[in-house]
Amino acid sequence: MPNQIPNLLYADSNGNIIDDDDLFMSGRSGFDAVAMDIADFIELPEGSDVYMLPNRHPIGFNKETGEPTICEKGFAVAAQMAPAHSQFYISSYVKDADAETLPLFAYTAVGWLNGKFYVPAIRIDADIRQEPKNFDQTLVAENVARLTKKFPDNRLLDHIGNNCALNYHCPAARNFFLNRYEAPIPTSPACNSNCIGCISFQPEKESITSTQDRLTFKPTAKEIAEYTIEHLNTAPNPIISFGQGCEGEPLLMWETIRDAIREIRKKTSKGSININTNGSMPHAVEELCKAGLNSIRVSTNSVRKKIYDPYYLPNNYSFDALAESVKVVRKYNGWASLNYFVFPGMSDAVEEYEALRKFIRETNLSMIQWRNFNIDPDWYLQKIGVTETGECLGMKKVLQLIKEEFPHITYGYFNPGIDLIKSKLKEAVND
Repeated sequence: MPNQIPNLLYADSNGNIIDDDDLFMSGRSGFDAVAMDIADFIELPEGSDVYMLPNRHPIGFNKETGEPTICEKGFAVAAQMAPAHSQFYISSYVKDADAETLPLFAYTAVGWLNGKFYVPAIRIDADIRQEPKNFDQTLVAENVARLTKKFPDNRLLDHIGNNCALNYHCPAARNFFLNRYEAPIPTSPACNSNCIGCISFQPEKESITSTQDRLTFKPTAKEIAEYTIEHLNTAPNPIISFGQGCEGEPLLMWETIRDAIREIRKKTSKGSININTNGSMPHAVEELCKAGLNSIRVSTNSVRKKIYDPYYLPNNYSFDALAESVKVVRKYNGWASLNYFVFPGMSDAVEEYEALRKFIRETNLSMIQWRNFNIDPDWYLQKIGVTETGECLGMKKVLQLIKEEFPHITYGYFNPGIDLIKSKLKEAVND
């Protein structure tokens, strides 16, 4: 924690990042530039990135008058924090009329004090599985070559190796090839959502591009089981996860996933089988639970239909399906998480907070993964038609209030392994 509010940062035309001694930094909540508390800050986590936001000028607070002030010296700056950290505020700025849409990254507010970067954020998960310093890319490449040689006809293994691990440096894929943590299983080239901020498919008419290419084939149950059985049998506290950033909606491939789970469970009872999904098909989720699914993570930008629908643009499913899918998994005593996209000024709105409380009570949710929303803030609000966000509590306060009311809810960033799942579910029963 710093001993005062950090200085505002700006970038000059050459991209050099400079702090302004005359201005305290501000944060953004919804549409507003707001003052923050010293207790909101942590040092910028190792492995984070800091970058310039072109044609945007930062807003700070004058140290003498306390007045909000636009810094005209340069361009705004933001941070993309390392995994396992959740933001309280986003970067605050005013845009030039010709400012282009920002790419699909998170834009956490960041300041400077006494030789250090600071961000208003919290470490939400102690798990170190995606710490950048823990990846040996040379060893990853060696194991990609070894395993693709071992299974030469496995298209899925080739995809997560040569595309995900080596090209995109996907942390989940690299962890698999280091024989640890959570192994990814992309399965679906199609999707029944049309998410505005989709990271694997963007319409040609849009000014932004997807951050990665989508899977182009439908893997077989054999291809899935072939490499995941070995991971479950050999990795410590292993997880295998359907539903990845390089695909569409995995539930559209539920029959293949069901058959793969059955085949896997014939060969091993170890580890946890998870699906990351939009939760659109509760009947499919039930079939997967019968086959041996241990956990589900349902992604959402909101637990309010009026905010969810204009972002996800769902095809042939309703917003109510999300809650139903969570209920199904809990009925089978499985672990159910929300992959909750944190957008300060929206996620902490009073109306959203009340809707989240209702969602937790009605579904018996197990976990909330507080993930920073990778999207241009102004573009997002404009796309979903929001012009005012209403009263906001602050992200830090929401985290506190939810935990106080629902102490059984686990906070985190990653899908838990089977040992943690079993211990937490046992605690919930005893309580």
